[in-house]
Amino acid sequence: MNFLSILICAMMAFSQPVDKHLSMTGVDPCGLHGAVYVESVESFATYKVFVDDVEAFADLRVFKEGVRSFADKPGRWYFTDNRAFADFTVAFVPVKAFAHFSIYYTEFQSLSGCR
Repeated sequence: MNFLSILICAMMAFSQPVDKHLSMTGVDPCGLHGAVYVESVESFATYKVFVDDVEAFADLRVFKEGVRSFADKPGRWYFTDNRAFADFTVAFVPVKAFAHFSIYYTEFQSLSGCR
């Protein structure tokens, strides 16, 4: 065996399977649901989020729930004004490359979540 074939075998042995729901930063947005607090300072937020205009390019479709109890499935977010009541925090960034993942706001509860 030459060096190249050993290197390829080692890379295949240590490579991990790719999860289709992981964003480019390694964050899985598909499990996020519940109460959300919007941070004004990016470094205080749990996740940096980009709001996409096109549904097909977003990592997660989000439906804004009016009641916290209904935000119990992925993509259903209840926005709270109190950080203490939030399950996680987000900060909206203007550039997609700086975000952990991207979202698209949907008007239909049944369409929330990942594809």
